[in-house]
Amino acid sequence: MEHGGLLVNAVIYLAAAVIAVPLSKRIGLGSILGYLLAGVIIGPWGLGLITDVEDILHFSEFGVVLMLFLIGLELNPSKLWSMRKPILALGGGQVLLSALALAGAVSLLGHGLSAAIVAGMGLALSSTAVALQTLEEKKLMGTLAGRSAFPVLLFQDIAVIPMLAIVPLLAVGAVETESPAGAGWIGALEILGVFAGIIIGGRYLLRPIFRYIANTRMREIFTAFALLLVIGIALLMQMVDLSMALGTFLAGVLLADSEYRHELEINIEPFKGLLLGLFFISVGMSVDLSVLLASPLLVLGMVLGLVAIKFLILLGIGRFAKMDGADRTVFSFVLSQGGEFGFVLFAMAESAGIFSPEAKALFVVTVALSMLTTPLLMLFNDRVLQGRFHCANEPASDVEDEGYDVIIAGYGRFGQIVGRLLHSLKIPFTVLESDPNQIELLRKFGRKAFYGDASRLDLLETAGAGHAKLLVLAIDDHESLLETARLAKEHFPNLRILARARNRTVAVELIQLGVDKVSRETFGSALEMGEKTLLELGFSEEKAKRAAEIFRAHDKRNVTKLASLEMEEDEVYSYAAQARAELEQLMQFDEDEAVQPNGKQPEI
Repeated sequence: MEHGGLLVNAVIYLAAAVIAVPLSKRIGLGSILGYLLAGVIIGPWGLGLITDVEDILHFSEFGVVLMLFLIGLELNPSKLWSMRKPILALGGGQVLLSALALAGAVSLLGHGLSAAIVAGMGLALSSTAVALQTLEEKKLMGTLAGRSAFPVLLFQDIAVIPMLAIVPLLAVGAVETESPAGAGWIGALEILGVFAGIIIGGRYLLRPIFRYIANTRMREIFTAFALLLVIGIALLMQMVDLSMALGTFLAGVLLADSEYRHELEINIEPFKGLLLGLFFISVGMSVDLSVLLASPLLVLGMVLGLVAIKFLILLGIGRFAKMDGADRTVFSFVLSQGGEFGFVLFAMAESAGIFSPEAKALFVVTVALSMLTTPLLMLFNDRVLQGRFHCANEPASDVEDEGYDVIIAGYGRFGQIVGRLLHSLKIPFTVLESDPNQIELLRKFGRKAFYGDASRLDLLETAGAGHAKLLVLAIDDHESLLETARLAKEHFPNLRILARARNRTVAVELIQLGVDKVSRETFGSALEMGEKTLLELGFSEEKAKRAAEIFRAHDKRNVTKLASLEMEEDEVYSYAAQARAELEQLMQFDEDEAVQPNGKQPEI
């Protein structure tokens, strides 16, 4: 069935994603597997709703390009330079060992030396899109496994350049079709020129251009230029046969210190998400089920062999890097699949005469199916292996016990105000924050903060909760806030807890857990605004202040009472109506005094 219309194809893609991805996440398989399965179903070997797979795959690779650009924005040149050792050691070791082992395995299947070398190189590469999306989805980028996986992926992107150069040299008849003398030098100069242009332009030209565009106050033009920048660099890299993702990553690194970094992230993030989803769907569509049906045992054996060989090599590299059991397992699972750059190498090998069309189709379906294994392996890790490693998959933390009396968990807009007040009085405190970007920002301002999830018992112990006097909970995430409060009350009975609640419901839950003091995030400021509203309406300052005090005392009593009662939803609504009526009675005071129904002054 042919669908030539762009709108029809768009409807098919979006409908497949909207149906398959939520269903896949609901049953615990993750979004990536949902996208891949959606692609298999609508592709030429499924329902046949989409047939132009190659064109869609090339277009959707911009999702990977945008993702690498955004990652580059998080790494300034000094950070990247500090990563040179893990990039060379972990990345270089993985690519070299995997390529040798997989080339040997392919040669045992009867392929010639040239074909085995190209296949080994292509299969050694992992999927940047699958690996990073999996780590982000499972919030593992801050773990040792996540921090170690990224240098490997970055080295692989760099390694694609020499791999692409090697393929023509391995081609049958390469000597006869050799390029004219000097062509190699011209190509090298072109590559150097492109890299020099990106570096010089990123350093000296882009900021003035961004400033000029920002002054127009037209956000859509800023977004347009951001996309133009990424696509333009990708096109330049493609023209010299280099990795588009590598070029845009470099551009992101050069803009990491720019004042426009956050605006770029906000503008490009939605495009990245949509195009990455399209990329995964395209990979699913590229699975040639006819090859699988013709030789199911061979294909499944190659998929399992690929994943197993890379997994074992990665385990060894993880041990060399001194990772613990859980981090080593996650590191190995998340990089064990084949990668999208393998498709490029295999297509080039076919056009050079190294692969037959049948061999190319076999290797492509092997890589595509290997991508399906990663979500399943991570699911197996979460449900079976994780418990055996005792929280080893949690983010590695640099927390140390500084012996302070106060611990502040969560240092966003709320926690910072508490911290600034204590700091102004020279009262020392320990800060725990789970957002690495926030920690980096704080350190730029000269403030010390430790990375870690406060809902972990071992982290609280390391931070000094056993001897501290106060724990201030200013955590955004509802579940993490309650879990931290529960752990602290259970394991540190002498530690007093002061918690921030985003609303009444959270306040009630915290009081039920036994938290000593609860402050609602917007309650005070909202009540202050209400008092100002009364003044604007003509109330006297005294009467407006008194009304606010009565409201504060009444609300505090109600929250405390709600926390002490176990009520069904209908009973809560009924109680709320009673409370409103009571408050209206309390507010019936004259200009001189406010008297409660029992004749007493309101409790403040």
